[in-house]
Amino acid sequence: MNVAFLYIAESYQCYHSAAIALELAKCDTINVTSFYNDPETPHHLERVRAAFGAPEMDYRAMRRSWPTAAMQSLRILGMFKDMVLRDNARELNRYDAIVTVEDTVASARRLGITHPRLIYLPHGCGDRARGFTDEVRAFDHVLLPGEKSAQRMLDAGLIRADNHSVIGAVKLETCAMLPRAGQPLFAQKRPVVLYNAHKARGLSSWPRFIEPMLEQFSAQDRFNLVVAPHTKMFRRRAQSVRDRWNARSNATILIDTGSDACVDMTYTMAADIYVGDVSSQVYEFLVTPRPCVFLNAHNIDWRDNPDFAHWHLGDVIDDPRDLPAAIAAAPERHALYRARQEDMAARSLGDRTPGAARRGADAIRNFLCP
Repeated sequence: MNVAFLYIAESYQCYHSAAIALELAKCDTINVTSFYNDPETPHHLERVRAAFGAPEMDYRAMRRSWPTAAMQSLRILGMFKDMVLRDNARELNRYDAIVTVEDTVASARRLGITHPRLIYLPHGCGDRARGFTDEVRAFDHVLLPGEKSAQRMLDAGLIRADNHSVIGAVKLETCAMLPRAGQPLFAQKRPVVLYNAHKARGLSSWPRFIEPMLEQFSAQDRFNLVVAPHTKMFRRRAQSVRDRWNARSNATILIDTGSDACVDMTYTMAADIYVGDVSSQVYEFLVTPRPCVFLNAHNIDWRDNPDFAHWHLGDVIDDPRDLPAAIAAAPERHALYRARQEDMAARSLGDRTPGAARRGADAIRNFLCP
């Protein structure tokens, strides 16, 4: 049986599923090939493979027709995933199954990829509506980290009781295996605040908060600040733009627009206080309950909206002028949120015992070979 792991989007998604591919490849009757669209993907796949001490794997760059290549050369416009899928439909049709962490692969059937069974593993365990769209129905089997996502998808009719498996958060297991540099993030030891902004239009706090935040942290010496927005925010920008932002780092502020540390939980593990908007990385931070502050930059009526369930895990502010006081108060106020954090993290991240990747591989094998 031939199984394709499909990395059709940016390379950060490797950390959510590459370990499953390594486990599945241990089966003598299954051949695993990893196809990628982003040229940076093999670097990250190799990081994961080396961390697990696994044998070499088969990585293949996806074919791109000249129109697709021309469009992708306009980096800021994105990965043109549907065009790439169409370019590779004949090759992918030779496989028995496709495993993907990208819901846009739901378009595979209308693009001519009709033979493989489609298996979906969402890249993250957050609350945004974007993770619970009708595209999920197009997949033959869905692998989910925790009961929270499973129940919400069941309630919405996106999955059935017999076509999903709850396996735990593979990224947590993967990132725990990666070697760490060891040196501190800052020369001066202070509590570390992580600002993790998403790029989602209409939700991101970046345009309204980043400049006041940098000014506020430059004028104090109580905290260190890591600014590590979602990697897609700068992934499509020119290197010169990224360099200008990174160069604004100083003794108390580290700005990182896209290194490996932005995608491998380096910062969520190192931080003491989380500041953010709608990224699912908040649940990676809450593997260990810690203080959070959430930024409502668009005056959203969020309190009874399940898309913002994580905003009940810390204080929420909507004015940048309130940020210093909210961060200073966060450690003391954490007692108000700790129990809720523990409950939400458990339901979001699922089984945290070792073996999430193995459970994922077992679920795929059982689905393909009942």
